[in-house]
Amino acid sequence: MKHLEELRVKIFADGADVASTLEMYSNPIIKGFTTNPTLMRKAGVTDYKRFALELLEAIPDRPISFEVFADDFPEMERQARAIASWGENVYVKIPITNTQRESSIPLVERLVQDNIKLNVTALMTLDQVREVHEAINGGPRCYVSVFAGRIADTGRDPLPLMSSAVEILNANPQSELVWASPRELLNIFQADQINCHIITATHDILKKLALIGKDLDDYSLDTVKMFYEDGRAAQYKL
Repeated sequence: MKHLEELRVKIFADGADVASTLEMYSNPIIKGFTTNPTLMRKAGVTDYKRFALELLEAIPDRPISFEVFADDFPEMERQARAIASWGENVYVKIPITNTQRESSIPLVERLVQDNIKLNVTALMTLDQVREVHEAINGGPRCYVSVFAGRIADTGRDPLPLMSSAVEILNANPQSELVWASPRELLNIFQADQINCHIITATHDILKKLALIGKDLDDYSLDTVKMFYEDGRAAQYKL
C-alpha cells in the first residue's frame, strides 16, 4: 500500500462546512475543494455568494468548484459568468444536463470559448465523457466529474468505466478526470491505480486518512474495545 505522499491522484475535499473546510486547508495533502447546492443546503448555507466569497478569501491558492443552481440555460449561463468572476482559482460546475434531460454541451462550449474554467459534473457514462471532451478540447483547464460512487450504487463496477474515461481525457492535457462521490477510503487508492487525476472526498471519508496502513490486529482490538465500552455505557443487563 502506498503512503499518501506517494499518491499521484490529487485529493479534493468535498463539503460546505466552513470550519471543516478550513481544517482541511491546513492539510497539504488536500489539493483543492468542491461543493454543490445539496452540500451547501445540508450545511445550512443561506447566502450563496457570501459563503463563496468567505471561502475564497480564506483559500486563495487552491482550486475551488462552485455549482450553478438554475435549470434554464440562459440563467445557468448568467450564474456561471458571475461565479467565474469571483476568483482565478474558481471552477464553475455545470451539470451535464438540466432536469429536462437537455444537454448542457452548447453552454459548455460557449463558456470554454470565453476561457472560463469549468467542472462539468454529474456524468455517469462514457458517451457523456466523450461529449464533454470534445466540448472542452482546446479550452482552459477543466475538470470532468464522473460519479463513480453513484455508478457503484447501481451494482456496476465503476473501475472499467473510469479507466476508459482516463484514456479519453488524456488526449487533452488541459482536462482532468474527477472520481466523484467515493464511498470509502479504498477508492482513493483505486483512483490512483488507474491514473485518475483527482478524487473528491467528503470530510467523513477524509477523517479516516489516519487509518491508512493501520495494523489490522490492533484495529481488531480497537473494534472489540468499542463494542465493550458501548455495551458498558448502555448498562445492558440480561
